[in-house]
Amino acid sequence: MKLAYLYFTTLTAAIAFLLLSAFNMNEKIIKEEGNNLVIKFSHSVHKDLTDCKTCHSAITASTSLKDRLFPNHDNCGECHAVDDESECKTCHYEDKYEPLIQTESNLHFNHKFHIEDKGLECESCHKGISEVDYSMSAVQPKPIMEDCYGCHNNITVASNACEGCHISNANLIPQTHKSVSFMQTHKFDARTFDANCVMCHNNVSNSCEECHEATNVITEMNTPDDFYQPYVPRQFSDGPKKQQIARVHEFNYRFTHGIDSKGKTSECQSCHEVETFCGSCHQSEGGDFALGGIIPASHLKSGFFTIGVGSGGGEHAILAKRDIERCVSCHDVQGADPTCITCHLDSDGIKGTNPKTHASNFMRDNFGDWHSSQGSICYNCHTSQSPLSLRGLGFCGYCHGADIN
Repeated sequence: MKLAYLYFTTLTAAIAFLLLSAFNMNEKIIKEEGNNLVIKFSHSVHKDLTDCKTCHSAITASTSLKDRLFPNHDNCGECHAVDDESECKTCHYEDKYEPLIQTESNLHFNHKFHIEDKGLECESCHKGISEVDYSMSAVQPKPIMEDCYGCHNNITVASNACEGCHISNANLIPQTHKSVSFMQTHKFDARTFDANCVMCHNNVSNSCEECHEATNVITEMNTPDDFYQPYVPRQFSDGPKKQQIARVHEFNYRFTHGIDSKGKTSECQSCHEVETFCGSCHQSEGGDFALGGIIPASHLKSGFFTIGVGSGGGEHAILAKRDIERCVSCHDVQGADPTCITCHLDSDGIKGTNPKTHASNFMRDNFGDWHSSQGSICYNCHTSQSPLSLRGLGFCGYCHGADIN
């Protein structure tokens, strides 16, 4: 009796396992294949009978990917006898009359602007869709970033600012960059013929030189003890590495190096860090180098500063975005208020009245420390508010709108 009970229990468990596996497999298939299990359709059949906009009529007026962009019953009714119930099986599977699944998007996109105003064809982005039945089978059903970069490259047509397309900029990092060994292996990706690094790292020289710079390789402090003279026995068989003394500059170079530095800054940085090496002599007791009359040649060019909302800030804004540490190496090294706050200060709490510093939607989806801490770095510039302020007013209203409930 016990043996029969054991067999029965084992058989029941096996059947339950198989049923559960089948259910999960079916659910997985539906999730992966999507609308081809909801309706019968072929783009390749329809391409010679009509155009995309006839079926996807909402596209021509759509300004957001949140709009319903699939064809509706009325669109199909332009050609099909949708009122004849005997014809339902032409498109619908038996006893399956579910709405098409439209996935959510985390991008900004205006179909009306690109199609109606700019005259782009649908297959410019949705490549190969006219050659297949279901869009998911196309070579490229949705545009990849390389396609967008053809126009959005800051050179030919449009800006490539992240916030122009991406709803949130937080953690906007490709999956390949998140691997533990990416810093050691990214060179293999960068060497491929189709490397697309410049889509995000549009200033390659600056992006690469943050790591690939000779001054980051030299670990010695460059004191007399770190060098040895040629042909002198070296006493470091198991000790620290030393550098050979070699004359690179003339003896009076200390007094003439300024001439070279204006035209050969990149060469100087091969060995010398501005923040440490230059700062050892070029320091200002008053807190700001500019007060002492020491101003880089780039700062004297026309358009280095442009003042006013919407002006872009001029060349100094570009340089600050590239390497803010270079700015800090000269400006207010004694700990005084940052030079930037002279202009970049939000004292009135009115959006749009001060020079733009952050990208649109900056950190909007993050619950930052400015919500709870008066010591948040945000309040260095946004001086009109605090964590105790009403959420719909001033600086807080930039994200929370007029809702003060």
